[in-house]
Parts: sequence; structure tokens; C-alpha cells
Amino acid sequence: MDTNQPRWQRRKDARPAEIIEAALTLFVDKGFAATRLDDVATQAGVTKGTVYLYFANKEELFKAVVRETILPNIESGEHLLADHQGTWAELLWILLERWADRMEYSASTGISKLMIAEASNFPDLARFYVEEVVMRSRKLFATVIQRGIDAGEFRPVDPVMATRAVISPLMLIKVWKQSFSLCDTEPVDLKAFARFHYELMMQGLASR
Repeated sequence: MDTNQPRWQRRKDARPAEIIEAALTLFVDKGFAATRLDDVATQAGVTKGTVYLYFANKEELFKAVVRETILPNIESGEHLLADHQGTWAELLWILLERWADRMEYSASTGISKLMIAEASNFPDLARFYVEEVVMRSRKLFATVIQRGIDAGEFRPVDPVMATRAVISPLMLIKVWKQSFSLCDTEPVDLKAFARFHYELMMQGLASR
């Protein structure tokens, strides 16, 4: 596709992706409530009517953003789990490292901050996000930890609680960076923090 062409001249099958990209930018920058479909249309270079051709309403557009920008990362982790042949400690680090990279460089991670801020005002979207993103992510990490326990690599712990312990600090650091990066005099390198956190966690998880 020639990206130098005006958007109205491009193929119709490119429009949903362009609308989703525009919506992601606006949702992260302005929040869900403050983003209007008129704004999305302008950002995407299409008419508001074109947005409605592909998405029934703003809620469905938000779900499409999540499915197209976040779920592929979870699916990638699930494929790694299915194909993994090394140690479970190695896979746990691979997943954490990839997650830290996405948190640092992918705009889609701003959706988590949006949901924290606006979930109580949009319970249906919150439920969708928990079911599609949070629960699948937890299941992925909990499965890795449980298999490490079964293999004798990890000591017997509650894999659900261990998953929360693995995930929560990285989420907090990401939200902190998004909220206070302009005034934080000691910025955190997410990948370095992920490695430190992993090594600390392994002190508690590893079999003695």
C-alpha cells in the first residue's frame, strides 16, 4: 500500500486498521470518556460515517483496539508456552522481558492505565477487559509457575498468588512512569527493573 496517498484513495481494507490506530492514540491520550468518534474520524482521515461502517459504537471500537493491539501479545505468549522445551524459569523470564519491552515501547500499554482510571464508569468495558486481557494473562503466568512446580524447579506455592506477585510490581511501575515521568528525578528502566524483579522472585520460587 502506498502510504503517501491520501487516505480516502487507499484500499478500503486498510481503513479498519487506520481507525483502530487513531482510536488507540486518542484513547491513551484523552481517555475513553473524552474521546469522540468525530475525533477518531479526523485522526484517521475518514468521515464519521466511515467509522460507523466498521464499528457500531465507541464501545465496540474500544474492544477492537484491545483485540488488535493487546491480545496478539497474549496469544504470542500462549504459543511460547505450547512450544517451550527449556526450563520454566527461562520461560518466565522470556515472558517478563517481552512484557517489559511492550510496556516501554508500545502505546497499547496505556490502555491499562485508562481502564484503572475509568473502569468504574464503564463496567461493561471493565468486564470485557478483565475477561479478555487480565484473566488470560494471569492464566498464562500461572500455568508457567504451576509447570515449574510440577517439574520440581519451583517450590510448591499458590500459582495464582505467585502470578499476582510477579505481575503487580511491573504494572505499578508502568502506571507510575505514565503518570509522573515529567517530574520523576529518578526514572526507572522497565527492562532493568523486570530483571531485578525476576531475580528477586526466583529467590522465593526456586526449589532449595
